[in-house]
Amino acid sequence: MAKILVVDDEIKIREIIKEYAEFEGYEVAQAEDGMQAVEMVKNQDFDIIIMDVMMPKLDGYSACKEIRKIKQIPVIMLSARGEEYDKLFGFEIGVDDYVVKPFSPKELMARIRAVLNRASASQRTEDVIRYEGLEINFTAREVKIDGEKVSMTPKEYDLLFYLVKNMNIALSREKLLEEVWGFDFYGDDRTVDTHIKMLRNSLGKYRNLIVTLRGMGYKFEKIQ
Repeated sequence: MAKILVVDDEIKIREIIKEYAEFEGYEVAQAEDGMQAVEMVKNQDFDIIIMDVMMPKLDGYSACKEIRKIKQIPVIMLSARGEEYDKLFGFEIGVDDYVVKPFSPKELMARIRAVLNRASASQRTEDVIRYEGLEINFTAREVKIDGEKVSMTPKEYDLLFYLVKNMNIALSREKLLEEVWGFDFYGDDRTVDTHIKMLRNSLGKYRNLIVTLRGMGYKFEKIQ
């Protein structure tokens, strides 16, 4: 089972997360500040890090930046601040998810599972997938058709990459909303349908690789 590093200067928060995480079967290590977390990452391997933003010695954002220089580990950030600016800043430095305090431990466990599943799917997927004249490069985050780079919105890229990483798997609209837009997004099925339409237009002659599953959702047909 995955190994989690919980980083928070509040011991009660660490213990609550530890209790729920161990109940889920995870192995849990703890750090009380960002500097300690960075040192632990240097000497140990972790599958995911749950880290508070406001901490002494080294704050969560700074610690995340330092950890990214050492290893690529998914990070879920905890913060009492829920402003959009704070979330966007976190995502810009590479945070995988953002949870606002006070939080539900059960919801945090669900977010941990979602982030770990995405990381696992990413590791199983080739960096570049090609089908005839279509080229999807996950590392460079770009798509080319017949050698020409396709311009897409960030959410189109997210949606396409998630579909491709789960190719030939039926994905409900609810699942796509949850995984691509996140738990905090208050949207409906029309949001998914609208972006699928945009994505198909961007893919041009390869639009039919995205198959509609009537009354359910979509899937990306397996590329042979």
